Amino acid sequence: MSNLVQKFQQYSGWRNGVMSALERYHACIVASDLADSASDQRFSRLQARLSDDKLSIAFVAEFSRGKSELINAIFFADYGQRILPSSAGRTTMCPTELLYDETFPPSIRLLPIETRAEAASTSDFRERSNVWTVLPLDVNSGEGMLEAFKQVSLTKRVPVEDAKRYGLYHEDDPDAGLAVGEDGLVEISQWRHAIVNFPHPLLKQGLVIIDTPGLNAIGTEPELTLNLIPNAHAVLFILAADTGVTKSDIEVWRDHIGSGPARMVVLNKIDSMWDELRSVEEIEGQIAKQVESVAQTLHLSKHQIFPISAQKGLVGKVNHDPELLARSRLPVLESALSDELIPSKQEIVRGQLLTEVDELAVAKQQLLAARARNVVEQLVELKSLRGKNQNIIEHMMKRVELEKKEFDASLLKLQGTRAVFTRLSTEVFTSLGMDILKEDIRRTRDAMEKSKFSAGLRAAVKSFFEQIRHNLDLSSQKIEEITSMMTVMYRKFSTEHGLALSSPMPFSLEKYVKEIELIEGVYHKQFGAAAILTTPQVALMTKFFDSIASRVKQSFLQANRDVEAWLKVVMAPLEAQIWEHRSQLRKRKQSIERIHLATDSLEEKVETLEKMQAELEGQKKTLLMLEAELKNAIAAELAALKAAA
Repeated sequence: MSNLVQKFQQYSGWRNGVMSALERYHACIVASDLADSASDQRFSRLQARLSDDKLSIAFVAEFSRGKSELINAIFFADYGQRILPSSAGRTTMCPTELLYDETFPPSIRLLPIETRAEAASTSDFRERSNVWTVLPLDVNSGEGMLEAFKQVSLTKRVPVEDAKRYGLYHEDDPDAGLAVGEDGLVEISQWRHAIVNFPHPLLKQGLVIIDTPGLNAIGTEPELTLNLIPNAHAVLFILAADTGVTKSDIEVWRDHIGSGPARMVVLNKIDSMWDELRSVEEIEGQIAKQVESVAQTLHLSKHQIFPISAQKGLVGKVNHDPELLARSRLPVLESALSDELIPSKQEIVRGQLLTEVDELAVAKQQLLAARARNVVEQLVELKSLRGKNQNIIEHMMKRVELEKKEFDASLLKLQGTRAVFTRLSTEVFTSLGMDILKEDIRRTRDAMEKSKFSAGLRAAVKSFFEQIRHNLDLSSQKIEEITSMMTVMYRKFSTEHGLALSSPMPFSLEKYVKEIELIEGVYHKQFGAAAILTTPQVALMTKFFDSIASRVKQSFLQANRDVEAWLKVVMAPLEAQIWEHRSQLRKRKQSIERIHLATDSLEEKVETLEKMQAELEGQKKTLLMLEAELKNAIAAELAALKAAA
């Protein structure tokens, strides 16, 4: 088992451990009658974050550099043969995602190339199941899977006009004439995108593998430029060891890959340098020289460049030949990938989980503390009634009644706050709503279609991004108003009625502002340099905007969900403690009334409250223990998990 596979299994085990601890903690909260709809929603979101957690690795290269062979060598060698087609020439003609979704049977979903003629991105088509061609995948037959995977290699010949409509043929391209055959047709990929749903153990644990076609496709398929490559947790950029870095390699590295984290360069096919007429030292020196040259060209450290032979690595694994596997240097790449990628991914997820759990834990401990404090107050009050006459008891009743009136008066003021809260909540979505975004997208598309000049196209897209930022700013202002208002209300109830409340849960749209900036940055990289856009660039820019619009829609959809979730929970701690305080006031009044009518029930009531106090103390200890267990599970390191296994 490779270090990468082992590390990923450890990561999956860590995730499962956190999930189990989270379920135990939630069960304790429910059993202690501390649950409410807001906290249940937060638990559901935490569980969904863990179960839907994905780790994606993108493989990018010019054709015939060995991408598919490298994927076979790293992930599928246990099958004893190649799973992805790998031969001379182009084997991957469209972007291909390998993943596992248990809601679908094992299959290959293929998006027809004709969809490129529509004003929609690949992401938009994901929800439209009727558009895709679905082929079953026989996971029990290696040969059957290989045949099914060959679908991503298929091409078709179409008239030039069709190729133009799909944005795959441009007359002013100097090489355009070479693409047209004697029959007047152009060869293009049969499919635009492929999603392989495959129950491989690693894919079932959340790994997503992205196999890209040649470098030219990165420019023509915006889905790669905007979504798949930038969002990948690691990108392996594959070069040929004998040729090094070409001009097209440099452009793709600079424009699409080089700036992100966990970017590695693979110098594949070092076996082409193996020469029986040279000594081992000479071969090693030649490889080292090529590594140094690539490092200088791409402005990288030599430690980020990995000379390997994917083909020999695959053969070494399949034939159980440790000497050949070691000579292929594949294990060195796998170790580097596992040591850099998985711990950094774990750190991101860990930070998100701890923030949510801390906020949940504080709210539940405050509620439990309020419950315990009310019991203590009742005990003190009832014990002070021992031996007192009816006048004292009547005085106590009047005091409780006065407290209840004061509290009810505060609740009336809270109703006014609720009305303002509802109004501001509506105003948040006035500028963040999907209908407004769709109108902005439609207006921009219209402006781009009407413009015949580069400046007009750029102005339309610039105006779109300005409007998006303006909308986010307006929503952020309303969120700040809500936060300020809730802070005042929290402080008021804490001061006037002794409720144990900290500040309301903070929220910010800054994450989405940065996402929009990243999307705009990709757009400027693609189209910002040239003063005049060529005809192919204009066609691509229009197609690119479809993907920009889709990516912004996804960002806004998530922002809407996050704002809705925050609005539901920001008042939850206050409402929970108000409900608890009101309940305890009612119980105090009822107990004093009963004692007023029959003084012999006083001792019974004291005894009941003392039992309740002991139960609450037990609940507090159990909750703290399970909270500590959950935080320890989140903080656990992968190495420690391995030792414990």
